[in-house]
Amino acid sequence: MKIISKYSKFIPYLYFIVVILYWFTDVNRSEGITAYPILLFGIPFIWQLVKPNNSLNFSLGIIFVCLSSYMILAYLSDFLNIVSLSNEVKQFLILGGFFVIGNFIMSLWMIRNSIKRSF
Repeated sequence: MKIISKYSKFIPYLYFIVVILYWFTDVNRSEGITAYPILLFGIPFIWQLVKPNNSLNFSLGIIFVCLSSYMILAYLSDFLNIVSLSNEVKQFLILGGFFVIGNFIMSLWMIRNSIKRSF
C-alpha cells in the first residue's frame, strides 16, 4: 500500500504525457513532420516527474481545470441542443467525453497534490 501511495502522485503527469503522445502519433500519421511541436506540450509534465515544483504543479492544474471546464460546457450545450452539430461531430463528442472527464479528474488531482503535500 505504501508503494501505491508513494507513486500515485505521478499518475496525472503520466496521463497527460500519454495523451500528448497519442495526439502526436495521430497527427503525425496525417500531417508528418509538422506534428513535432506537439511534443513541446509534454515538457512541463516531464519536468514535474524529474524535478517537481509546487507552483508549476498548481499552475498546470488550474490551466487544465479551466480548459476541461470549457469542454464540459461544450458538452452541456450539445446535450441541451443549444448549438446544432452534425453527426460526425456528435460521434467525436461521445468518444471525446471520456477524454474530457479524464482531463478534469487529473487536473483536480494535480491541484490536490500541490495543496496537500510537497513532493
